[in-house]
Amino acid sequence: MAATAASLVLGACAPREDAGNNAANQPQSDAPAEPENAHKPEGDGNAKCSNVAIAYAGTINGENAALGQNILNGVKLAVKKHNDANPDCQVELKEYDTEGVPERAPGIVTQMVNDEQIVGVVGLPFSGESKAAGNIFDKGGLPQISPSATNPTLSQNGWKTFFRGLGNDNAQGPAAAKFLTDNLGAEKVCVVQDDSEYGIGLASEVKKALGDKVVCDEKVKTKQKEFSAVVQNIKAAQPDAVYYSGYYQEAAPFAQQLYDAGVETQLVGPDGVKDDEYVKGAGDAAAETFFTCPCVPGEGFTKFAGEYRKMFDKDPGTYSVEGYDAATVLLTGIDAGNTDRKKMLEWIKNYDAQGLSNKLGWDENGELAETPTVWTYKVENGKIVRNVEIK
Repeated sequence: MAATAASLVLGACAPREDAGNNAANQPQSDAPAEPENAHKPEGDGNAKCSNVAIAYAGTINGENAALGQNILNGVKLAVKKHNDANPDCQVELKEYDTEGVPERAPGIVTQMVNDEQIVGVVGLPFSGESKAAGNIFDKGGLPQISPSATNPTLSQNGWKTFFRGLGNDNAQGPAAAKFLTDNLGAEKVCVVQDDSEYGIGLASEVKKALGDKVVCDEKVKTKQKEFSAVVQNIKAAQPDAVYYSGYYQEAAPFAQQLYDAGVETQLVGPDGVKDDEYVKGAGDAAAETFFTCPCVPGEGFTKFAGEYRKMFDKDPGTYSVEGYDAATVLLTGIDAGNTDRKKMLEWIKNYDAQGLSNKLGWDENGELAETPTVWTYKVENGKIVRNVEIK
């Protein structure tokens, strides 16, 4: 991702003369095609099982719920395809709403651990709730595959049941810094972080990679809606770009207030902001926002996207593919006879197969053995579209 470009701005603000080169002129990277060897949730249609379930755990109705719903829909699609193809193995999907809240997650996870029918879980989506409940999964021997929690420290707790279905922020942070400096030409960057495990961890990696190009370091809080002090500090620093490390619920009003204050800068957010709800909430200020994400654009997955649209009447969202892949690992494990937690855990530990999103196989800490690349996306004409891959 090294083509040069002129300043992009929030909404209709005038461009900064010194803010780098025109990222809009970069050639859009081609979306990857659906891998021909990707494991399918339906298997061969000959599976036999009874009284077995997998679960989704994560936000469904809480703050930033759209991110969790994207994942849940991917899981639902995988389970439907499996059950339609395997009349003698009907796997139940149980849904648990944590609302994405760390304080709520332990009680919800305890409920799942106490349900012996559940042999594996897709979730938790957010890093804070994953940190709060990971030890409960571990003590209960219940394997979890997170399709979106990216804080690197989650795999450093000694949990044997934790697996991450994507790259972590040790990859996203440096990639974001590279995009800011190489692609957007930013020499001065303000980093804004919320108080979540995710926001703090990602911001740390971004700042580490940017070094002395960080000219202001601002902190906001979850559920904050008024950002005037932060906006004024950013305006005074006159950065070429702002990187917002957090979720869309706060990023949308933050972007709008930057826009209203006439701050001329380029705004970049991470995967936690990359959602259509951000575009709706930020309004005109969302124009030409960029995002970084360790998620693969699904435009090339035409069969998957068509099946998703048919079932949910909308396009796949951020981490829908990763949720589908995580469910596929569990479903193929059940088809292979791994219908208790101990066997399922061994199945995941030894798994080595292509998914739609990534090559899935894990090291001893539950991290992907092959680290995926990071993609960038942007808002264009009111829609989030892929931009370029960071290599």
